[in-house]
Amino acid sequence: QVQVVESGGGLVQSGGSLRLSCAASGSIVSISAVGWYRQGPGKEREWVAGLTNSAGPNYADSVKGRFTISRDNAKKTAYLEMNSLKPEDTAVYYCNAYIVKSAGGGASYWGKGTLVTVSS
Repeated sequence: QVQVVESGGGLVQSGGSLRLSCAASGSIVSISAVGWYRQGPGKEREWVAGLTNSAGPNYADSVKGRFTISRDNAKKTAYLEMNSLKPEDTAVYYCNAYIVKSAGGGASYWGKGTLVTVSS
């Protein structure tokens, strides 16, 4: 059974940094695409960053230049490096990964999220 689990969230001061991880487990070959999303208090879930096999990383304007998305298929893990954090970055961060399965085919999986709180 394929699972995707986020980790690395926490409380950080404004200007600080965090690195989120999105680990895939199960009978998988690779993460062919990954997207990070976030949902702040009282807000809709929004896309933050994405990375695919065919396209380079893309970022929402609100995080461009501060966040970096990456992927390590040997570790079956994707990352979101977040620098110069601002209070408005406070949110639950979710990973959505398109997984290529060992048995063939692929599917998209969501994690349950990790909370990032940025204090001013």
